[in-house]
Amino acid sequence: MSQSPRVKDYFKSLPNDMMSSIVVFLVALPLCLGVALASNAPLFSGIIAGIVGGIIVGLASKSHLSVSGPAAGLTAIVAAAVVTLHSWDAFLVAVVICGIIQLLLGFLKAGIIGDYVPNSVIKGMLAAIGLILILKQFPHLIGYDANFEGDETFQQINHEILSAVFSVPLIISRLLQH
Repeated sequence: MSQSPRVKDYFKSLPNDMMSSIVVFLVALPLCLGVALASNAPLFSGIIAGIVGGIIVGLASKSHLSVSGPAAGLTAIVAAAVVTLHSWDAFLVAVVICGIIQLLLGFLKAGIIGDYVPNSVIKGMLAAIGLILILKQFPHLIGYDANFEGDETFQQINHEILSAVFSVPLIISRLLQH
């Protein structure tokens, strides 16, 4: 068994911890802003969520290697919840209620419930998020940038995209000729 760290161990690793915290901050800040923007939430709420989440997880976690931060998969959930609840304030109330439920389940040691979710479901969700990201970038790959921020749906297929898709082999053959 490992011993709990002493105060001098914290000070000994402080320079390395400071450097790693700066790196995590620089990675998490654009993600927090991006998730807030994509979710139609105020940008400041993304910053607050990142700061509060990082501090609370850091203080509450007993792991020396835990990392917390924004997840792109939350974007669709937050955007759908705001639309479903018809207001940002109602969404915030729902988040607080869910947080209380999570704390309650944590104190009841109910984390074992997660073991009943099959790995295939988790891998399927992650694969779906990856496919969404790839499909949303495909129009940009072929040069269709009329809506450079992206549409909220995949109903972007129109005559311009179809003509761009069918012109890709022509473009490739011209590039190979040079």
